[in-house]
Amino acid sequence: MTAASPVLSLANIRKVFGGVIAVQDFSLDLYAGEIVALVGDNGAGKSTLVKVISGVHRPTSGDIRMDGETVALVDASSARSQGIEVVYQDLALAHEQTVYMNMFLGRELTRKPFGLLDKERMRRESQMLVDELDVRIPSANSRIRDLSGGQRQGIAIARATHWASKLILLDEPTAALGVAETAKVEELVASLRVRNLAILLISHSLDQVFRLSDRICVLRCGEQIGIRKTADTNRNEIVSMITGVHA
Repeated sequence: MTAASPVLSLANIRKVFGGVIAVQDFSLDLYAGEIVALVGDNGAGKSTLVKVISGVHRPTSGDIRMDGETVALVDASSARSQGIEVVYQDLALAHEQTVYMNMFLGRELTRKPFGLLDKERMRRESQMLVDELDVRIPSANSRIRDLSGGQRQGIAIARATHWASKLILLDEPTAALGVAETAKVEELVASLRVRNLAILLISHSLDQVFRLSDRICVLRCGEQIGIRKTADTNRNEIVSMITGVHA
């Protein structure tokens, strides 16, 4: 951890849909320069928590703080204004557009006085970022449809990195990738530590979790089972926490 106080604090978060308790009494602190993995079986509540943090769902009860200040993440825009970005499984990229247009999608830069798109500046800034993060694509002029799955994931992560000032949520970032592309994306995720961002990683791959994370938080049926330092636990313990079956 590189900060004395957490970037994001979740305290006693509860989310109920009708009569279904999706998340019950969840608390977690996330620090800058740290990767925390959120793990659990299908239906454990991981996606609900991601949507609470990203402003898609409002918690039924509980407290959310950013840098010690209570915040109301009432929608995705309010979460983004707090420096939170999400990379979803479907990436949310416009396949017919270029890399640089995707990088600034919905936040396009314009030139005064007529409000024309400043394509040159967007192209230049996008190229600088992908070069800095070592996302290997032909150029920022490439169309998303012409890129591989790993390259597209790299662009999605680069876009989040460009706009996030506090926290990036990564939802199964390598689920649809092969071995080589997974390794490249994992290198990219690990490199985000030095940018002093907090990273919350949702992954079904425990091998990946142990390679990347500093801490592991386990959910089961909406309940927070526990948090372990990655260096102080092992796969058997985490599997037991996820399943409730002790070896």
